[in-house]
Amino acid sequence: MLALICVGVVGVLGGVLSDRIGRCLTTAGMMVVSGACAVLIGFVFDGPTWALALIAVIWGISVIGDSAQFSAAVTELADSRFVGTAVTLQLGIGFALTVLAIWGLPLLAAFVGWQWVFLMLVPGPVLGVWAMLRLRQLPEALRMAGGAR
Repeated sequence: MLALICVGVVGVLGGVLSDRIGRCLTTAGMMVVSGACAVLIGFVFDGPTWALALIAVIWGISVIGDSAQFSAAVTELADSRFVGTAVTLQLGIGFALTVLAIWGLPLLAAFVGWQWVFLMLVPGPVLGVWAMLRLRQLPEALRMAGGAR
């Protein structure tokens, strides 16, 4: 289990990817992968252990990678006078959502079972993809990742 968490560090490579193809596309792509993993994990739940582990590893990488991109985007887009406040707010909301998910998943699993409980997490990546693709259309997006939206 610890290995699955630690492998998420590889997701830091998302920063390199965002410098090449843009922060919005990188973040949206990672959230598509994350949402797909939340859906797929239920289908392999009772299947081969290697398939479950593979999806969990990919999920860990994508989640770590998109989180860093949100923080970087806030530092690039916020008014310089309020960057600290903006990052604090963004991180606080992110951690609060994480705590709610960790708290809520076992409660919901009591009703739907662990196999399908991760579907509860799918709306987050869907909303995030929409938001990042919308942000990409705005002129302010040119201030991110050296102009790579």
